[in-house]
Amino acid sequence: MFWTNALSTRPSLEAAVTEVTQTIENRLSSPADVGIFFISSAYASDYPRLIPLILEKLPLPVAIGCGGAGIIGQNEGKDPSEVENSPALSLMVGCLPQIKINPFFLSPDSLPDLDSPPETWERLIGVAPQEKPHFILLSDPFSTRINDLLAGLDFAYPGSVKVGGLSSSSLMGVPGTVFYHHNDDPQSGFYHQGTVGLALSGDITIDTIVAQGCRPIGQPYQVVKGERNIILELSQEGETRSPLDWLRELIESLDESDRQLAQHSLFVGVVRDEFKQELQPGDFLIRNLLGVDPKLGAIAIGDRVRPGQRLQFHLRDAQTSADDLETLLKQSNSSTSIQGALMFSCLGRGQTLYQMPNFDSQLFTNYFPGISLGGFFCNGEIGPVGQETFLHGYTSVFALLRQLNIQ
Repeated sequence: MFWTNALSTRPSLEAAVTEVTQTIENRLSSPADVGIFFISSAYASDYPRLIPLILEKLPLPVAIGCGGAGIIGQNEGKDPSEVENSPALSLMVGCLPQIKINPFFLSPDSLPDLDSPPETWERLIGVAPQEKPHFILLSDPFSTRINDLLAGLDFAYPGSVKVGGLSSSSLMGVPGTVFYHHNDDPQSGFYHQGTVGLALSGDITIDTIVAQGCRPIGQPYQVVKGERNIILELSQEGETRSPLDWLRELIESLDESDRQLAQHSLFVGVVRDEFKQELQPGDFLIRNLLGVDPKLGAIAIGDRVRPGQRLQFHLRDAQTSADDLETLLKQSNSSTSIQGALMFSCLGRGQTLYQMPNFDSQLFTNYFPGISLGGFFCNGEIGPVGQETFLHGYTSVFALLRQLNIQ
């Protein structure tokens, strides 16, 4: 297996495509099997020309891609670069012997309902679960039933990794865009709706890093009463009170800096493993705190809740995000067989969060030097927590592409 990435910031699309394809051609010793590209919305008016321009210079049998407000790749010196709100094209190319590649495009109305059997999803994707595929997904953020898609894929392919992101744009009025090319498929083209993806099976696996960038405060609570995404009662050590009462008490116990942070960066972490006692940061699914009802003492969060679930309040800031990612990178650095990586980072990270360029990608490169890296800044990031796949926010998700049988 061989992956390589090239990045161009030329303002002309033709020049950008020429630069990345020539760079990649110089590195290839065998024909490429697949391409994954991320293109800045600064080129939006030229989106229809992108796939023909790439194929003219680099005959890829399969390719997927999407538009982004920020693009991630590697410059000529193979240093990581996060290009935000400026023209950029990042092309990731793979030579994948012993690997089966199943590309697909899913329109929003093609998705089965959630009561459908696994076989319905298998027919849609064209891959049997026995092949143990892993998925890379790029999706339009506005029209796609992304949560239904992730739930359906988890149901039909329970042992498979699903990673990716929702396309984004830095320009008002420019819709999310995804690109799909397969030599044998007339659906090849670009779309302002739906999902494009790759199902990869055979001599490959995908390890994931899902850095949600939060730290817990206080102690866990248990949901006593809730409806849909509204929490009405929480208990701790046998005492039951309204969530707002618990939250007020917790905030009063914080130091001044954390109290200030809680005014704008307070989140809720939902525990995914009901049986785990010693909780670590990766055991929580971080969700937005959407609002409070002072009359009822209730809080609303960005996920469904049910009685018996445990949750804990969290805070997020730049230092916490950096520490969280570094901890996860240290834990993931044991494998020596990573051949390439994809990075799906939230629009709220990057320079907006860290006040410096290339932070997450450079931190990744510090722990995985020499690994080709491509990606983009998303409207939502797709990655697993525990045994389920979720749509995240404010997160950096890394897909580590690893060959199983290294000779």
